[in-house]
Amino acid sequence: MVFRSSAAICGAVVALAVSVPAARSETGGVHSSAIVIAASGDAIVGAASMYNPFKPGSEEGGPNTASGERYDPSVWTAAIKTSLRQRFGGVQFGARPKYALIEAVGKKVIVKINDVGPLKPGRIIDLNERTMRHFDPSLEIGVIPDVTVRPLSGDDWVPGPVG
Repeated sequence: MVFRSSAAICGAVVALAVSVPAARSETGGVHSSAIVIAASGDAIVGAASMYNPFKPGSEEGGPNTASGERYDPSVWTAAIKTSLRQRFGGVQFGARPKYALIEAVGKKVIVKINDVGPLKPGRIIDLNERTMRHFDPSLEIGVIPDVTVRPLSGDDWVPGPVG
């Protein structure tokens, strides 16, 4: 009896392990095609860099972003250049989140635009650490040229890699 229930549990775990990746790949395809339809406005092309506001003695949990959220290096977020704020629906405190599709070095990712800032000339977006590691796993490049950023309409996107 113990053997049969153990075998049944093991079978259920294997079935779950196989079905989760299959479900993810199915939604990835739908998600990918929906992005093309939802891309609003013209694409912006420029350079991307990484920002990390953590400094010795900084506030616990990181500083607040323009949207009012705390900076979190482990989620898929970015800060858009201040002069581009309106093209992304006016990123501001308490407003609904804005999303963008970022394409560079043959990869795509959806990020939540939760901050703005004055960036160096030629740069259009500052990626947080997780997002930058997607494009530059070693963080050795520093600045990624020829990044395409497209605002996404709607506010129900799931940030993360696409395709």
